[in-house]
Amino acid sequence: MEDAGAQAEIEWDGGGGGADAVLGLAGGGALVSLCYHQAFGPHDDLVLLEAADDLLPDLLQGRVTVRGRPEEEAVLCTPSATYSMKFVGTSNSMFLIPPGEPSAKCLRPDSTNGDANAVAATIKLAPGSIELVRTAPRLDKLRSLLRERPYILDEDLGNDFQHMKGLYTWQDLCKLIQASDGELLDGLNTLSAVEIDGFWRTVDANSVNTILDMILHNSVLHDWPLNAMPENDVLSVMESDGFTHKIVTHCLNRFGTKVEQEARSFWSLDEKRVCLQFAQRVLGAGKMKLANFMDKWERSIPSGMRADLQMLDGEVLCEKLGAETWVHAFSVADLPLTPADRFAALFHERPKWEWKDLQPYIRCDLH
Repeated sequence: MEDAGAQAEIEWDGGGGGADAVLGLAGGGALVSLCYHQAFGPHDDLVLLEAADDLLPDLLQGRVTVRGRPEEEAVLCTPSATYSMKFVGTSNSMFLIPPGEPSAKCLRPDSTNGDANAVAATIKLAPGSIELVRTAPRLDKLRSLLRERPYILDEDLGNDFQHMKGLYTWQDLCKLIQASDGELLDGLNTLSAVEIDGFWRTVDANSVNTILDMILHNSVLHDWPLNAMPENDVLSVMESDGFTHKIVTHCLNRFGTKVEQEARSFWSLDEKRVCLQFAQRVLGAGKMKLANFMDKWERSIPSGMRADLQMLDGEVLCEKLGAETWVHAFSVADLPLTPADRFAALFHERPKWEWKDLQPYIRCDLH
């Protein structure tokens, strides 16, 4: 193979293999002659990829990207899905044969020159292929990145580059997060992130509370039903109070649902989401007796809404200490996304769980 190895440095023009002849082979013992292409060699830039039929359109039309940092295992992403990439070796010989007519000059396995009747010429002996397996998007990193610089009302970023530290554009996140575009957008929505001045950010909890309180305060002043708040009126009044349309709309979307009626837009606040926000505010002080918590919670929520402990599944834990029941915040949103890490965090919190308490933290719809 010395002659073949010496030829490996010859520049390959992408053809000259005769692959069409191989593809056209009929069954029943048909044969094809095989020789070494004059550019035969390791060709480390060529790797076989095994893909299911439903992936071919995205692959052939260039709608896939490989994402990951040098220290991470690479993943392949389509517009809507993420696939792990694993090299699988093979004991069978897999020859890579380029398209086009076979080169006139090639090498036979016995290192003699091939003749003009050679049908196919291989440029590489592939040791295996990359296998693609559908996997969950790796979004834990997204949560930690967005927590670096939550948006605070009335902040001034300025134009200094140093002030941009901890802020990430969509392009930045695509480079840093191993997820498809669709999954990344879903992850941002799950984290209640909003794009402000080109950067994707979560909103500081105190700022969220301030905006929600002002919306509820104005609903009383202007007699807006909580299930039919006129969008234009809300935005106009909130703007006069110093809040931008962008951040108010984000808050409305976080705590309500937009409804179109008679060519007008209204917002209906969701009782569970609003009550949960007030429960988190009450529990910000730490562990409390259940009776005290329920009393403070019920007195804090808007008139017309009803507090129900079932609203807090996956958000708080209750525990019996002597004759008293105590409650403290323990949110599913703060748990790791990978199953092994999530269970480790859960059993670090409690060595033993009852199923009714554990279930909210492992349900698929909460991931």
